[in-house]
Amino acid sequence: MTPFAIAGMQLPISGIQDNLPHLGARLDYLMHLFPWVQMVVFSELASYGPSPAHAQPLPGPAERTFQEMAARYRLWLVNGSMFEMHEGKIYNTSSVIDPAGRVIGRYRKMFPFRPYEAGVESGTEPLVFDIPDVGRFAVTICYDMWFPETTRAVACQGAEVILHPSLTTTIDREVELSIARASAAMNQCFFLDINGVGDGGNGRSVIVGPAGDVLYQAGTSEEIIPLEIDLDRVRRSREIGLRGLGQPLKSFRDHPAPFDFYARVPESEYLGKLGPLVIPQRGSRAGLPDTDKGTRRTTPSAKTKGASS
Repeated sequence: MTPFAIAGMQLPISGIQDNLPHLGARLDYLMHLFPWVQMVVFSELASYGPSPAHAQPLPGPAERTFQEMAARYRLWLVNGSMFEMHEGKIYNTSSVIDPAGRVIGRYRKMFPFRPYEAGVESGTEPLVFDIPDVGRFAVTICYDMWFPETTRAVACQGAEVILHPSLTTTIDREVELSIARASAAMNQCFFLDINGVGDGGNGRSVIVGPAGDVLYQAGTSEEIIPLEIDLDRVRRSREIGLRGLGQPLKSFRDHPAPFDFYARVPESEYLGKLGPLVIPQRGSRAGLPDTDKGTRRTTPSAKTKGASS
């Protein structure tokens, strides 16, 4: 058995003020009740909420506050993420901090939630890191989960636990719960999807085991979620298969298909016909030609002015 105790922090997040004092106070409370916790994971953009106006260079003052939290309790800490200002560009970046308070890695979200997360650049490098005598971990962020390549990339580098801060306030949360389970099962790993509440999300954080089994799913209000996982479950699943059945990582490794399609995605004729990546407008007809054959938009008359066409 290789036990490791992780706490997900599903906390109320404000989009208009500094959340750091509240995050620190809730961490104090967590560690008072559950001193055996070895790692804490906050939700996406937990520091200041979803406003790029609070972007900071890294290293910076907000990150240092998280470093002090980690060092105070001698634990591993994933700060959720924050907007990073780097060379005039903004990234959605997660910091991984060790028990000595050192930043051992930063992960820039590869798939900003475009077109809504406009002006945020895409990261290009996955983040995988080792915890000595425990195992290999990785970080992805929110919308990354909708692209299975991001999860597969870190699993193929040996990640046994994927830490996934989220900020989902929308009606697709139910779908994300299914994606979290599928991601864990397909890659035979633990998957921790930690969402916020309030301006920071609609909750329902979930921790999934390597068989796609839900170890815990939170409700829609504030929760602290301390849970011990056993990384030997991952190793056993990858050795003999998910519940003694499918061995997807081995099958992916051994399959003769080169999957060279990925190199041609930007030139795909089909994808090119899907139209621009923009926020839909009222009456949008995404991907349909504006012709007279039943697809032409109607100009509102005086009687219908203001109604969608």
